[in-house]
Amino acid sequence: MRIRRKDTKVKLKNHKAIARMRESGRLVAECFQLLEENIKPGVTLLELDQITEALIRERGATPLYKGYRGSAKDHPPFPGVICASVNQEICHGLPNGRTLKEGDIIAIDIGLKYKGYCGDACYTFPVGSISPRAQRLLDVTQECLRLGIEAAQPGGYLNDIGRAINNYADSQGVSVVVEWGGHGIGRALHESPSVSHVRQKGQGMKLRPGMVFTI
Repeated sequence: MRIRRKDTKVKLKNHKAIARMRESGRLVAECFQLLEENIKPGVTLLELDQITEALIRERGATPLYKGYRGSAKDHPPFPGVICASVNQEICHGLPNGRTLKEGDIIAIDIGLKYKGYCGDACYTFPVGSISPRAQRLLDVTQECLRLGIEAAQPGGYLNDIGRAINNYADSQGVSVVVEWGGHGIGRALHESPSVSHVRQKGQGMKLRPGMVFTI
C-alpha cells in the first residue's frame, strides 16, 4: 500500500475478529502452498492467477484484487486475482501471459475476504534454480520481515517497525522501497495505520493490543 501522510483512527479488533482473520490468513497461506507447487519454468502468470482464483472460490471466499480500482474512480479495474511481480518489478504486477523462466523470482500478492474478514499477504518464490545474488536478496528480505514482526510489540511504537527493517537492510547493503509499505486490515482490505518499512522521524503512534496490520 502507498504510504499515507496521515492516518485516521485505528480500528481495534477483539478476540473473535482476530480468530476470523486467522482463518482468512490460513486460506491465503493455502493459496501460497498451491502456488509453490505450480511455480516452475514455462508456467504463465495467467495460469497461476487462474488456479489461485479457483481455490479461493472453492473455499467460499472472495478475491479482493479482481476489479479493484483504488481511490481513483477513473482507474481501470485490476484484471487479476493475484498481483504477480517478476524480478525487478516492485509490486502490483499484472498476471498476464508472461512465461516464467529458470532463474526468475516472482513476488505474488493475494488478498481475499472470508467470513467477513480480509487476509492479505505477499510471498516471493524462486523459479527453478536462482543465482546466489537473488537468493541472498530473498534471505535478507525474510530476515527484515522477521525483525519487523519482532519490533511490533504492545507498548512500543509504529516507527519501531520501519527502524528495525531499515537498520538491518542497511547493514546488508540493500535498500528498502520508500513509497510502499504495510497497512491496517480487518473487514476492509486497507485500513489505518500505514506501516512504513523505512526509518521515520519520531516514534509514531503507540502500538496497542487489537491492532492488526501487514508488514
